Amino acid sequence: MLLIGTFLWLDRWEPEPGRNLLFAFMWGAGVATLGALLINSAVGVTYGPAASAVISAPVVEEALKGAFLVGMLWFNRRQLDGIVDGVVYAGMVAAGFAFVENILYLGRAFDSVYTDAWLTFVLRGVVTPFAHPLFTVFIGVAVGLAARRRGFWNAVLLPAAGYVVAVALHALWNGAAVWDDGSAFFSIYFLVMVPLFVGMVVLALWKRRRERRIVAEQLPRFAAAGWIGADEVAWLSSMRARRRWRLAAGARGGRSAVRAVAAYQTVVTELAFLSDRISRGMVGHDAPRWHAEVMHELAAARCGCR
Repeated sequence: MLLIGTFLWLDRWEPEPGRNLLFAFMWGAGVATLGALLINSAVGVTYGPAASAVISAPVVEEALKGAFLVGMLWFNRRQLDGIVDGVVYAGMVAAGFAFVENILYLGRAFDSVYTDAWLTFVLRGVVTPFAHPLFTVFIGVAVGLAARRRGFWNAVLLPAAGYVVAVALHALWNGAAVWDDGSAFFSIYFLVMVPLFVGMVVLALWKRRRERRIVAEQLPRFAAAGWIGADEVAWLSSMRARRRWRLAAGARGGRSAVRAVAAYQTVVTELAFLSDRISRGMVGHDAPRWHAEVMHELAAARCGCR
């Protein structure tokens, strides 16, 4: 739950549709987990547990988790504004996968006299809960970069590069638990995984601050065009001001007013991100259609929060 809350907090500037986030989580918890379980089990029976852990699991699991992100890039590209969105969707898919996988591992551990169940709980639930999100986030970063670039090969090569990195890290991680009876585990954990995790957090926070700058740059232009009220620029420029606006709306009109204002804030932010992408030539022939769709949503949301 902490991981999910972290990704939702990261997504506050322009919250992704709840149905998309739920679908991402369920994809990881259902499709990816079931597919990986079947394939890894078959490889384990045929070639042994080590081959399943070090070769099959990284290749198959990252492919199944990454398939959702590639699908978003190819079929729902408008929802991907950049790296932050890629990280959020990757995190939700990986959180769903880790949630079910941890339940399976804990169930086996508590049902076996040969495994220390509490050690399994500490390792998977306390020490390494970020492992799966960390691997898959590299695919998310690559997909986020591809979403802000035009061209077929960017949409193919960038996700492929992210996938290779995710598989390599996953294989290294699993191998550390297998090789030399797991003696290398904590060395890999502290020397590789923790620094990568910290670096990914720094990257996500930096990109989130950049999103705020994009919004702040676009709002005066929207006001000048009459798309938003001039007095709304200050109310939309920071998360604190947005929260105060929602609280004020709630005091006047209750929860429905809060939802209406929140929806309006989200659409304005989406328009800001889209306008930035269009101005940088990152959208292509879809630009007029996407812009028209967001403007229609903005008009509807503005009527709803009045």
